[in-house]
Amino acid sequence: MNIKEKDNQYVASTYARFPLCIKSGKGSLVYDDEGKEYIDLGTGIAVNTFGVADNEWIAAVTEQLNTLQHTSNLYYSEPCANLAEQLCLRTGMKKVFFSNSGAEANECAIKTARKYGELNKGEGFTTIITLKDSFHGRTITTLAATGQDVFHKDFLPLTEGFVYAAANSKEDVERLASENKCCAVMFEVVQGEGGVLPLKKEFLTWLEEFAKEKDLLLIADEVQTGNGRTGELYGYMNFGIKPDIVSTAKGLGGGLPIGATLLGEKVKDVLGAGMHGSTFGGNPVCAAGALNILSRIDDELLNGVKRKSEFIFNELEGAKGVKSVTGLGLMIGIECERPASEIIDECRENGVLVIKAKQKIRLLPALNIDDDKLKKAIYILKEACAK
Repeated sequence: MNIKEKDNQYVASTYARFPLCIKSGKGSLVYDDEGKEYIDLGTGIAVNTFGVADNEWIAAVTEQLNTLQHTSNLYYSEPCANLAEQLCLRTGMKKVFFSNSGAEANECAIKTARKYGELNKGEGFTTIITLKDSFHGRTITTLAATGQDVFHKDFLPLTEGFVYAAANSKEDVERLASENKCCAVMFEVVQGEGGVLPLKKEFLTWLEEFAKEKDLLLIADEVQTGNGRTGELYGYMNFGIKPDIVSTAKGLGGGLPIGATLLGEKVKDVLGAGMHGSTFGGNPVCAAGALNILSRIDDELLNGVKRKSEFIFNELEGAKGVKSVTGLGLMIGIECERPASEIIDECRENGVLVIKAKQKIRLLPALNIDDDKLKKAIYILKEACAK
């Protein structure tokens, strides 16, 4: 059997895979099992921050692999402590819980918020307001937090304690906060799986003030928007707000699985010994990779993200076959006149890999993609949209 046949026989049928087996790559180029070259504008869904087989990242990970690949959280380890320090110094947050994925990072955020509500607001103050069209993960609880019925219907009953406000609706948030015993509001500054939809600055500014007034924790889900993707280290930084809890994953590890829940002053000591845990959380190899990624997300890189974003918007807004372009930084959604699936197939045939968010084309290129490759890929995408 070839790889595709073996996968179809032995791997659970949970993915509608594209008809492509990626075998290798370097930077923003990947190669299939027949040697065909593609410009990758998906980066493993915002994971490969500096592309494939990045030399600096490989060196950091390899050095740690040759030193210590794992020690449980019964012991201290240097990469874990150093990564937590850097995350706190770069954000002003106070403590970090490490896990293995975005869903796990959000689970920790939810547990922390519920414990905070019980301790500080009283019994039963455990409900969390999330937004319609949000996506927070695929565990039973993070599915419940997700504000999209399409993700709920096959797995009922879900965890209780979530209510959903329309995005950018102050009235909805106020109503839900008055009708329920709430402890927190959870949001993505750009709703990725919901269609790459940025929240309005006015709404986020109001939400921060409202949360303070009502003693609601502000939880920023930065799983996809974090780690330089939006042109700032974390997406909320574009809007001048300060969450109480930040969850992140994906691009933090640069290709290795890691999740992090950053805890602010109000919640830094809510979780005590034995209240939460993770066998692999803070794994030395993953932490070493993340430290390398974080150390390279500097002003020069972030300015490059903004410049490349501006180029993409300028090229695609008003282009033939393009209805709208949304997003922030290098997290961009394109609504087209043609079905997204047709454009994805045509781009792939012409050596460019793009993905979907609902019925939009979604772009998540490496943050350091060089200008020539980006221009070539966008021109191929424009041609596909125009047909």
